[in-house]
Amino acid sequence: MMNKKDLKLVAEGLIETFKFAGNEAIRICSEGLKIETKADGSPVSNGDLRVNELITKKISELTPNIPIVSEETVNIKIKNKAKIFWLIDPIDGTKEYIAGKEEYTLNAALVIDQVPIIGLVGVPKKNRLFYSYSPGESYLIENNKLKKNSCIKQQPKNKVVALSSSFKPSNRILNKLKEYNVSKIVKMSSSYKFCVIATGEYDIYAASERANEWDYAAGHAVAQNAGAIIKTLDDKPFLYGKEDYRNPSLLIKRSKNLND
Repeated sequence: MMNKKDLKLVAEGLIETFKFAGNEAIRICSEGLKIETKADGSPVSNGDLRVNELITKKISELTPNIPIVSEETVNIKIKNKAKIFWLIDPIDGTKEYIAGKEEYTLNAALVIDQVPIIGLVGVPKKNRLFYSYSPGESYLIENNKLKKNSCIKQQPKNKVVALSSSFKPSNRILNKLKEYNVSKIVKMSSSYKFCVIATGEYDIYAASERANEWDYAAGHAVAQNAGAIIKTLDDKPFLYGKEDYRNPSLLIKRSKNLND
């Protein structure tokens, strides 16, 4: 089993690769993307594949004996039974990436006993890189400065701002948010939502069953290690390592009391 020092070395060992991969994603997009459609109907670009190549190569060097599950190479017909494994989504928000928007992210997470411990989330167009490796150890690198993430509220007191992956959240989600006296809902894409809760910029995000484990795991680690509370909508633990990789519902809160 890896100790905290080992986890720190692995997480920090990926930082330069994430920076380079982010720059590569921007460069490839600026030169014109080559886009294909995957079997599930979702798009994939040569940018996704290049980032996947860079991240998986470095992870394989750092932890050669730990299996890697990547969105771009996974065979969902093979059931996942590993106790420790990597989850990679080279570009979460491929549609945003293709459209030249800013909220797409680069993601890698190390899952140990169903919980993401290491998490790296790169947001290249915003020049932000988040990483974490254990409880209380969640960080943001921005403009070459290192800041610790601790979920301290950045919004005005008594103003609770929620995030949504949709412009029109379902009644189920709206009813859940009403429980927390949410005053505003902001649409945001990708795993970036987890990260801006870790920084305290936003307070809460709720989602019905959607997406796959690789979409959430890295952001989950960043937020939870910063102090966020992450469960399902029915208050059950949010765990990883399911055989089909599908996510349950999600509720992530900056803290117990969202007003301060």
